[in-house]
Amino acid sequence: MTTAPSGTAVRIRGTHQSVGHHGEILQGVFESDGRLRRALITLPCPLYESHAVFEPSDTSTGVTVLDPWRTKAGRAAELALRTLGGPLTGGTLGLTSNIPPSRGFGSSTADVVAAIGAVYDAAGHRPSPAQYAALAVAAETASDALMYAHRAVLFAHREGEVIEELGGPLMPLAVVGFGTSEDSTGTDTLALPPARYSVWEIEAFRPLLGAARRAVRTGDVALLGRVATASARLNQRHLPVPGLTELLRITEAVGAAGLQVAHSGDVAGLLFDPDLPDLATRTDHARKRLADLGIGDSWYFTTKN
Repeated sequence: MTTAPSGTAVRIRGTHQSVGHHGEILQGVFESDGRLRRALITLPCPLYESHAVFEPSDTSTGVTVLDPWRTKAGRAAELALRTLGGPLTGGTLGLTSNIPPSRGFGSSTADVVAAIGAVYDAAGHRPSPAQYAALAVAAETASDALMYAHRAVLFAHREGEVIEELGGPLMPLAVVGFGTSEDSTGTDTLALPPARYSVWEIEAFRPLLGAARRAVRTGDVALLGRVATASARLNQRHLPVPGLTELLRITEAVGAAGLQVAHSGDVAGLLFDPDLPDLATRTDHARKRLADLGIGDSWYFTTKN
């Protein structure tokens, strides 16, 4: 909010955008502060974005959402207004997004992060990632780590807290993504109960986190791929990926670093080092092998800035 020469307040439209994600590199439970905490490492996906516009109002309180079904984003905007404590009291929230819902692309979190950022922007403020995270979890119970899109973190998605900074940004990756559900219908993520991990699975997450930490700090795509593949295997008991055995054969056949999956969705991806001289040949081969398996719903992206 600024002041015009006449002394009247001028309300400023706030805007913000958030990328989606492509599921997880690793998800499980990890020991922290003497207790086990659910956490994940997110794979950002620049193919998809959510854009929010917040128009402050001088005459209303609360948030009116142009698309009433975006209830989580509306709740997030309301919480952001309350957290700011003024000068804004209400306004209208509009959102546009190309993120398919129920697939594991983080559509709801992207909407929530964009909404929070737009409200803060209208007030002339910028929230910290930790503030985004706290508000996002309050708005939607569990949140992906999209507010840390440029930092690799182990994120407690039901608490909105970073358990560990992994030592820098996630290294650049090339990804052949694809859908694993029949007719790309996705997964009812709201109906999924939290995974109940066995003692063996809980013990397996410890070395995987150590390997992920080492991979990020050294830029080792091959090691990160092995972490993602192991996490996909562990997730199979909780949200089975159809044809996982054949997908793992394709991973090996095309020379991918690994296979990653959405742990609460139907998307998966073959991970490659984007600097490979024969990258195009490998990714073309991968998409043909997936098509031979009956998976025609595939796409390609890189996480390079």
